[in-house]
Amino acid sequence: MTGQHGILVPGAGERRFTLTRHDPSADLASIVDRFWIVRWDLRDQPPFEQETLPYPCVNLVVGTHRPGVHGPATSRFIARLQGEGWVIGSKFLPAGFRGMVAAPPADLVDRVFSLGDAFGSEGRDLDREVTEAGDDGSRIARVERFIRARHAGPDAETAEANGWVELARCDASIARVADLASRAGRTVRALERLFRAHVGVPPKWVIRRFRVQEAAARIAAGGAGCAELAQELGYFDQSHFIRDFKAQVGRTPAQYAKLCASRAAP
Repeated sequence: MTGQHGILVPGAGERRFTLTRHDPSADLASIVDRFWIVRWDLRDQPPFEQETLPYPCVNLVVGTHRPGVHGPATSRFIARLQGEGWVIGSKFLPAGFRGMVAAPPADLVDRVFSLGDAFGSEGRDLDREVTEAGDDGSRIARVERFIRARHAGPDAETAEANGWVELARCDASIARVADLASRAGRTVRALERLFRAHVGVPPKWVIRRFRVQEAAARIAAGGAGCAELAQELGYFDQSHFIRDFKAQVGRTPAQYAKLCASRAAP
């Protein structure tokens, strides 16, 4: 996924915050996609709201803004930044968080748990230790130790689920669950069970999220129009595409393109 996918109206955040991404250690690469660090200093400036269309995964967040376990979000996520602050997030692979807490993945969807509620005293200790760490490398190292201590590593089905999610992301010809099930060599129902048990959200939702993320990124870059996007992304017709886009982004493609253009203007 390109760097701007999932970040809505990407031009709006320039000069408002910094975002850096860091690869996990090799032994965690099968469960953690990346670590991301956001910093902002909006003192003497109005608050800023950054919208995102999240990837289908769990993020473990520590810092000054909404620390906790953020389950897969089926709607836009709006981060309201004000004052001065920072967060470090661990973006797990879609099925990577399974086993970190007792709750099944489906129970984490559209929910945020405090570190204490999710992990007890160990979660509160993590919050304190990461906050007290002196630099980004030390903070990431502390989070990695925490993950290693709580995760037994992926099993075969976890790795399989991650693989099918990645295929759905990369292959725009996969427009329906039946397409993905055929590639996976599973029945639709079996694929749905696999996703529910390991990812938490159904494959239909995953496919639609990736297609809308791709569409939003291309619109923000000044790319193709509605008719072309609908055809290239496998929609039955343009009206279905517009309806799906608005349901996830909160605006029609035309409204979103206008907003992106206005925010990108000098």
